Amino acid sequence: MQHLKHFDVTHQTQRRFKWFSALALAALALTTSLAMAQTPDAGLPGKGAKVQALQSPIAEETFQTMLVDRALERLGYEPQPIREVGYPTAHVAVANGDATYLAVHWDHLQKDYYDNAGGDAKLMRVGQYAGPAAQGYLIDKATADKYRITNIDQLRDPELAKLFDHDGDGKADLTGCDPGWGCEAMIENHLDAYKLRTTVSHVQGSYPALIADTIGRHQRGEPVLYYTWTPYWVSGVLVPGKDVVWLQVPFSSNPEKADTRLADGSDYGFSINTTRIVVNRAWAERNPAAVKLFEVMRLPIADISAQNERMRSGENTQADIARHTEGWIKYHQQLFDSWIAQALAAAKS
Repeated sequence: MQHLKHFDVTHQTQRRFKWFSALALAALALTTSLAMAQTPDAGLPGKGAKVQALQSPIAEETFQTMLVDRALERLGYEPQPIREVGYPTAHVAVANGDATYLAVHWDHLQKDYYDNAGGDAKLMRVGQYAGPAAQGYLIDKATADKYRITNIDQLRDPELAKLFDHDGDGKADLTGCDPGWGCEAMIENHLDAYKLRTTVSHVQGSYPALIADTIGRHQRGEPVLYYTWTPYWVSGVLVPGKDVVWLQVPFSSNPEKADTRLADGSDYGFSINTTRIVVNRAWAERNPAAVKLFEVMRLPIADISAQNERMRSGENTQADIARHTEGWIKYHQQLFDSWIAQALAAAKS
């Protein structure tokens, strides 16, 4: 039984592909120039001011960031090319005024990065751009069914853990999280809290490479154990409930002492997150229109997953992502225009 229904976004993702297919012909007419900054109206609140967006090296965040840049253009701002830096560095750069905003801040997961960069004194955490965003541990359904594995603490049993051993050391290999993302600290905490150190290894490196290897093992019929999150394309390939199952944890354990249990009593070990926009506070106070924009923008999780799946299928260049972004705007033009209208109204109040 999969209690965490909102973890499985596969069917929503498939439905959301319609905004790609519906725009297939229109997309052919779009050129890269359509994605570039246009000369702003002198009466707009941005008045040609430059803005610098940051994102992590996770390429799948580009779509979310680019959509914010496009909306800022409509307000007269001039977005500069998006820069990629690690999450901790991005928070510090925005706090220090070296960049304007970060479109993908995981609240609560990256609370420490926010606080360590200066917190509310230097930064502003705005809106609820995307969510709920979920995370957790999964294993292949075949192994779960055969050995009746439903909870990660069952991997304290050396014999069960050995099923997921791929390097021959007798310990389960957990495809984990890159250092600096925030999730790696939670996994490390769980390994201690659930007494898994002697039977489970946290395998870290390049997540895209590691998860590709994990998917390959699954396709060969081998047991797999991995961490992932939504929205991300992985759950469209290894489908929860069909190919894999989510593992629960024996109790909530995280540095914030937060209760990670869901309303139905199930517990997957991670708080449900909302991705929010973090902006330099001094800049935000001078730009109420942009702040209002950040407050009202909403991007459905299923739309992000659908776009990410396009990237996985080969449409992964900057021009491709720009085309996806323009296609999303065109398909949701009325909604997009309402964001701009609300932001313009804030500039006049």
